[in-house]
Amino acid sequence: MRAYTPDAIRNVVLVGHSSSGKTTLAEAMLFDAGLLTRMGRVEDGNTVSDYHPEETRRTISIYTSLLPYEWRNVKINILDTPGYPDFVGEVKGALRVADVGLLLVDAVSGVEVGTELVWAYMDERSLPRAILLNKMNRENADFQRALENLREAFSGMIVPLHIPIGAGEGFQGVIDLVTQKAYLGPKAQPVDVPAEYADEVEERRLEIIEAAAEVDDELITKYLEGEELTPEEIQRGLRLGIAQGHIIPVLVASASENIGVTAVMDAIAAYFPSPEDMPPEPALDVRTQEEVELPADPAGPLAAFVFKTVADPYVGKISYFRVYSGTMESDSRVWNSRAEAEERISQLFFPRGKEHVNTDKVLAGDIAAVAKLAHTLTNDTLCSKDRPLRLKPILYPSPLYSVAVHPKTKQDAGKLTNALSRLQEEDPTLQWRYEASTKETILSGMGDVHIDVAVRYLKERFGVDVEVTLPKVPYRETITKSASGQYRHKKQTGGAGQFAEVHMELKPLPRGKGFEYDTSRVFGGAISSSFFPSIEKGIKSAMAEGPLAGYPVVDVRAEVYDGKEHPVDSKDIAFQIAGREAFKKVFLQARPALLEPIMKVEVIVPDDYVGDIIGDLNTRRAVVQGMTQERGKSVIKALVPLAEMQRYATDLRSLTQGRGVFRMEFSHYEIVPEHIAQKIIEEAKKEKEEQK
Repeated sequence: MRAYTPDAIRNVVLVGHSSSGKTTLAEAMLFDAGLLTRMGRVEDGNTVSDYHPEETRRTISIYTSLLPYEWRNVKINILDTPGYPDFVGEVKGALRVADVGLLLVDAVSGVEVGTELVWAYMDERSLPRAILLNKMNRENADFQRALENLREAFSGMIVPLHIPIGAGEGFQGVIDLVTQKAYLGPKAQPVDVPAEYADEVEERRLEIIEAAAEVDDELITKYLEGEELTPEEIQRGLRLGIAQGHIIPVLVASASENIGVTAVMDAIAAYFPSPEDMPPEPALDVRTQEEVELPADPAGPLAAFVFKTVADPYVGKISYFRVYSGTMESDSRVWNSRAEAEERISQLFFPRGKEHVNTDKVLAGDIAAVAKLAHTLTNDTLCSKDRPLRLKPILYPSPLYSVAVHPKTKQDAGKLTNALSRLQEEDPTLQWRYEASTKETILSGMGDVHIDVAVRYLKERFGVDVEVTLPKVPYRETITKSASGQYRHKKQTGGAGQFAEVHMELKPLPRGKGFEYDTSRVFGGAISSSFFPSIEKGIKSAMAEGPLAGYPVVDVRAEVYDGKEHPVDSKDIAFQIAGREAFKKVFLQARPALLEPIMKVEVIVPDDYVGDIIGDLNTRRAVVQGMTQERGKSVIKALVPLAEMQRYATDLRSLTQGRGVFRMEFSHYEIVPEHIAQKIIEEAKKEKEEQK
């Protein structure tokens, strides 16, 4: 495949609710472009886009696939994204490098949960968009009803470019309102507009002409003076209006029957914006720390953005990138501005599913990939060393669903850390950490399906077999009043003995202050200053596993105010033991309490669900702090204990039929109510006994 200039490239991301037909549409496009001899089916697991074993097993898209093809002297880069909400990271990455979004909507189901979500994601990027009413061959498909549904759900000038000929089993083809031609069947046979559609074509074509004229001063003047716009002028106005986001065109098709698909491909080539039509890409000049603008110029400074990383079992790590400025060449060297390291570029290629089409160079505006970069991760910018630039990163949502992963064997344990790190490299919405307080490795993602796929991926790709459980809550222990006491450690073993006596007072500190240690009240050499670090070491060992339930102790000030030592038997270990035991003893007298993590939660739902959500949050010990509006939906803000939110991602979907989403981040620690704390302490002690 030859290198295309920016004006002859279209970067189109397919988005929509799960099962709206994105992968089937992509397959039909490749077939019509002459790249396939027959169309594969999602159900049969033989499409070009869904080639990962997990995708064929589940018959859903899990990863974004890049599918370039050539049509009408234009290169079209299709980015086929998952519709299932757990894989939002893949969608966000594809949206970052696309110039236009093609939103697929089921002509029967209309606007669904996933439709609303991806519309909001496109709004975040102010991305130009078009809508495809797919599955016009389904029983009860109704073009006018679906169009009204779109206009009720979304703002903007939503204007049909195509109208269907028939519907349901009678769906035969489409009418292009600009060219006033009809196209029938899978082969898109051109025919004159059927007579019964003449009035509708005239009426809807007027809508298009008015929309196209509005965005161009010359065209609106001509239109208002009563002159007829030429097809070329209509095309110019439409293209400008779509690029500005002023016009949202509606197309129609049945991807599974391959009816209307070539008309969609024609519309992409004719009306969708090219990289050249888009505003210059903002970038940070690393040396001056100033923002610069990068037009899609192959002769400009190199700036390529890595939006996806794949661990290929045969090729190694593959980095997918879009060139925003300049030209990337095979067998060259570039600079990674984040890692501040040089990368060797080997053979560049255009991925088409799992196929690799080699190329010598990639010009500004195009999307390609390269294997085996040593330092490069998703969100990195590749540039030239003498002009280091940094492009804006993808903003991924925080993980919402966590599990504790337990390796099944010692061999699995040895490989786990590396495998999880590589998993996170490939999918930044997956995050892992070791929680020292609970001694668990925690893997977090966007939902149960996301985690399930990751766990299977660990086994199949990296050979690491794990079991997953509900994570333990990382509680903390503290005190709520001051107390003092002493402990004497005396041990006589026949030889040299051990002796140390420590008098200690514990005081509560404000939340988040951690630990303070003070020996300034020890007078007259009661304890030699050389033993002060030994006492502190003993205290810290006791704090690591608190006396109450074995959780770390926080927000405590320990003051050693007196003690005794022996000229022969006092030594480091003796004062460590005395410090540790004195701390434990006094801690239990200082009205100890259990602390739990409190999360700052925002739940975004349609107004109809507000009452149910607030009622449910109240059962979770939430403190509801208020409510605002965001893009026509209610945002309920609350502080909720983490213990009550462990499986909220699944519960919220159930409560709202998938229409609700939420954000969650750590806020602070707070004392656990006594009746709940008692149960937690008993369970912790029981578990400790079982481990003995």
